[in-house]
Amino acid sequence: MAKVFITGIAGGFGRPTALALLARGHTVAGSVRSRAGRNAATVTELEAAGARIVEMDVIDSASTETGVAEAIAALDGLDVLFNNAGIGSYGIQELMSPEDMARVFDVNVTGVQRVMRAALPHLRGQGRGTVLYTSSLIGRIATPFYGTYSASKWALEAIVECYRTELSGFGIESCIIEPGAMPTAFFDGMVAPNDPAREASYGDFAQVPAMSAAGLAQMLEATPDQRPERIAEAVVALLDIPFGKKPFRTVVDHTGVGPQIERYNDVLHDVTRTVLTNFGIAQMLDLNA
Repeated sequence: MAKVFITGIAGGFGRPTALALLARGHTVAGSVRSRAGRNAATVTELEAAGARIVEMDVIDSASTETGVAEAIAALDGLDVLFNNAGIGSYGIQELMSPEDMARVFDVNVTGVQRVMRAALPHLRGQGRGTVLYTSSLIGRIATPFYGTYSASKWALEAIVECYRTELSGFGIESCIIEPGAMPTAFFDGMVAPNDPAREASYGDFAQVPAMSAAGLAQMLEATPDQRPERIAEAVVALLDIPFGKKPFRTVVDHTGVGPQIERYNDVLHDVTRTVLTNFGIAQMLDLNA
């Protein structure tokens, strides 16, 4: 059984994943920005189930260093790091202020980097580890009104491609999970633009994002298989796969988009291996287990 640290453990994907892993006998620690407020009930539930909870803010380097260290101490080690904390955004791209864009990137991209810098010395030191990342289907393609969020997940995918190669020789495997849209509280906390003057200049088109969001909500309501527990199932399944044999990317989607992303991923994997082969470094894609 593994010792697992999940960032954003109280979120829509974190909570069911933690509970599923605990039920399988894994030891789990997780981070929340604060134990109080909206997280309080979930923290109580998770601790009752056996999870260790640490307070950690991924947009603060000192907090992240301390939180990761506390988690490793609580687990008495670390086998699996699940970079799951994230924030969404939605709206017409021009209306998104640079400050709001920076906020999204600070959590979804730089926040992951902070966690990695805090955890990797331990994983490299022991010569073995598994790192999971929550990306998105729209970290592979771009759809209207999700430009900032998609850009942050595209950036995450690029960083993980590099981590995959740079860490393989240290016995660290990398796995990206790519969910489709799911009905979680993630949507309630999305960063939305606030620029009424620019919005007015878009005329009737300014109403389209709200109509599109309503259509997505109806689609999710009509697709009961599209639920956060599917992410938990995917994580459990990945950890059941022997070390060094896990797929680099796992698509989790029941809306019909998933197979198209898998097709895209297959092509990119082939292209990546060909390019790295031409550079004489294709062995960096293969885990040194």
